[in-house]
Amino acid sequence: MAIRKDIIPPGMEIISERFRYAPGVLVDDTLYIAGQVGRNEALEVISVTEAQFVQAFENVRKVLDAAGASFDDVVEMITYHVDMRDLQLFMSVKDRYFTGRVPTWTAVGVSALAMPGLLVEIKCQARLGCN
Repeated sequence: MAIRKDIIPPGMEIISERFRYAPGVLVDDTLYIAGQVGRNEALEVISVTEAQFVQAFENVRKVLDAAGASFDDVVEMITYHVDMRDLQLFMSVKDRYFTGRVPTWTAVGVSALAMPGLLVEIKCQARLGCN
């Protein structure tokens, strides 16, 4: 029987309480990370594009850390972009976080995300303990 554990990092409790979902779910050694966006713990959207991308990756990092994982454990990443013209900037930020192993990656253009002002959403899947 598989073991399931909800991953709710410190500072992300409001997501679970207000929106009724877990930022991450760990099933055995597979971590499913809900789409992370560029907002802070007070749910304020970061307005500067590059800073918003950094915040989205920092939110992914919080979930990874809480599960005992790292960016090297991420095997799949799907990103949703409101403006694909920002893709080069996004890739330069991404490369600051994926400095070792790289995941598969699918980038999708969308017309809007869950909150006004959001530019990107990052959804990941990780396998813990893979070398």
